[in-house]
Amino acid sequence: MPQLKDILYKVNITSASGDMNVQAKGIAFDSRKVEKGSVFVAVKGTQVDGHSYIDSSVSKGAIAVVAEKLPEQLKAGVTYVTVKSSAQALGVIAANFYDNPSAKLKLVGVTGTNGKTTVVTLLFKLFTSLGHKVGLLSTVQNQIGDEVFSATHTTPDPIQINELLSRMVEAGCDFCFMEVSSHAVDQGRIEGLKFTGGVFTNITHDHLDYHRTFESYIRAKKGFSVYHLSDA
Repeated sequence: MPQLKDILYKVNITSASGDMNVQAKGIAFDSRKVEKGSVFVAVKGTQVDGHSYIDSSVSKGAIAVVAEKLPEQLKAGVTYVTVKSSAQALGVIAANFYDNPSAKLKLVGVTGTNGKTTVVTLLFKLFTSLGHKVGLLSTVQNQIGDEVFSATHTTPDPIQINELLSRMVEAGCDFCFMEVSSHAVDQGRIEGLKFTGGVFTNITHDHLDYHRTFESYIRAKKGFSVYHLSDA
């Protein structure tokens, strides 16, 4: 099991108190999934603010809390870390916890308003037919070789992404084709991932119920290429 200081590598920490050498048995941003020895990352979502569940997560056995703002009363024996953005921190922490699996295979992201599922599926089938062991993260399903897993979002949360990528690495996959939604970029779900390449399909005036303006939607799409393909 990794130590807390190791999974916080490259996280933008603003303050810390407590033992940074404690072992992290798991990570969670949903307080219902916190187990004894977990690190709880308090993320402010569109409907629920994880900061409201810091105390309940600690009572369930969280040994460390990562948050943008801490409660007034801190429990002894728990390590508290504040960060500029919990959403971004979660992605980096998840990648570190699973030993950065995206760097151990060729991860290709596909973004755009339409065609993401079609493109990743075609690429998955093409590279499989060429003899590669391939992973797939899509709206329809997630897949590791011939093994299929159900999908609940176009782009899973950072913990699910890195867990699946880790399993792909263990299974011997050398490629993974992944849908990257604008919501995922905006919410930091792809933070900490290393993409080998990216595909942009198109952009139309959709998803404005979430992004509010077309300009904000474009910025989210650009956020994938500008910030996550620079080191590829």
